[in-house]
Amino acid sequence: MVQGTTSDAGKSTLVAALCRTLVRKNFYVAPFKPQNMALNSAVTQDGGEIGRAQALQAQACGLPPHTDMNPVLIKPTSDVGAQIIVQGKALGNMNADTYHQYKPIAKAAVIESFKRLRDKYEVVLVEGAGSPAEINLREGDIANMGFAEEANCPVILIADIDKGGVFAHLVGTLELLSASERVRVKGFVINKFRGDIALLEPGLDWLEQRTHIPVLGVLPYIHDFFIDAEDAIDTRQHQSGTFKVVIPVFPHISNHTDFDPLRLHPNVDLQFVSIKQPPPACDLLILPGSKNVIDDWNELKANDWPASINKHLRYGGKLIGICGGFQMLGQCIDDPFGIEGAPGKTQALGYLPLSTTLAKTKTLEQKEGLLSLCGRQVKVCGYEIHHGLTQLDDPLDSVIDFSDGGKDAFVSDDDQIFGSYLHGLFDSPDALSMLLQWAGLNTAESVDINGIREQQLERLADMVEDHIDIDRVLQILALHSEAIAKLRTSPT
Repeated sequence: MVQGTTSDAGKSTLVAALCRTLVRKNFYVAPFKPQNMALNSAVTQDGGEIGRAQALQAQACGLPPHTDMNPVLIKPTSDVGAQIIVQGKALGNMNADTYHQYKPIAKAAVIESFKRLRDKYEVVLVEGAGSPAEINLREGDIANMGFAEEANCPVILIADIDKGGVFAHLVGTLELLSASERVRVKGFVINKFRGDIALLEPGLDWLEQRTHIPVLGVLPYIHDFFIDAEDAIDTRQHQSGTFKVVIPVFPHISNHTDFDPLRLHPNVDLQFVSIKQPPPACDLLILPGSKNVIDDWNELKANDWPASINKHLRYGGKLIGICGGFQMLGQCIDDPFGIEGAPGKTQALGYLPLSTTLAKTKTLEQKEGLLSLCGRQVKVCGYEIHHGLTQLDDPLDSVIDFSDGGKDAFVSDDDQIFGSYLHGLFDSPDALSMLLQWAGLNTAESVDINGIREQQLERLADMVEDHIDIDRVLQILALHSEAIAKLRTSPT
């Protein structure tokens, strides 16, 4: 199990890197995160929902994502409430107290999923959540040491030196663990180091002497590195194109990894913009997904964004809405059961002749079909995650014909507005180029986001093999599993 001294210490990245590294060595590996809190999610082949990071880790293992890889997913809908998803299925919204009472049931699901993975794979690489030293969260913990104790697995502790205070983070975390938990920590990894390693070595020697725990490796800071964000928005602009795309950051923005292909596109200048400020002039404005669409729509109205969107369209700009943003393009949004917040109904932008009602049953589907724009067709694939049931108020032709017969992608009569439930819409290089052409970029180059993911996973594995004592990692694993006592010489 990889645990971190803080959030964003590098747990997800290290697990992905180790997954790919061990796969290279012919191990049969699966990722696992007992409990994840994130608004970036993915749909699995078994029709469930897991954290986006675990889907990427599955890719690192050469596996399709499965709900057992992340049995508990918490998706915040407000500052005090969240939708609870267990083994891929949404149970409903809970506040902190209610979820605390539910934890014993969640724990049983976590252990059940873990046992299935453990029985099927030689190695299960587990990712913790946040920090194991959060005193207020220790009772009933299923995310960090509580799980490690139950599953009887060793722990590697990772810390981010780029933030400063790395030795205090590591030693302080150990001090706040119980005696049995401290024994589980078999090694340290220091992440994002810049500079001369010789200057760090006296500190590493001190750390090992103080804790009697080995430093397994020091990972360098990787420049121009891309990997799907687990939750926080990565605002780095990898390219500096002239075609300007603006995305408002809703309070409950979800699946913003949809727009990574745009952020990495050489012709695109992508900006995530606070809704507290008016949007800058742009060629394309995108309304992203939302975990609380009515609340986010009310925030847009409170900050006068509808007027700015109207102005953008009057000046000839294009507008795309994805999932929650798609619902905002219609006539009204109704949440009669309080699925995402307080029950209620609101008028939306009114650009497309459609109305949305949030249903108790959640749509979770992988989709593929043909996108028709600009006088041609290209293949498109992705996934849908939504409670909304959207009905057309007037006839409107779909611009995506899905292989299952579904139709939920539409363009306005004036050809300025595009809306769809499909996440991953920009992942296909051909679909990305077509949508940018529709939006006004006629010289769009192709960006293959899946190819970039593979390239970055290989880059991570190279870095781990260069900077981490993999033999020692294998020894740590072998101490707890006779099934992987030696390297195999041929893949399964």
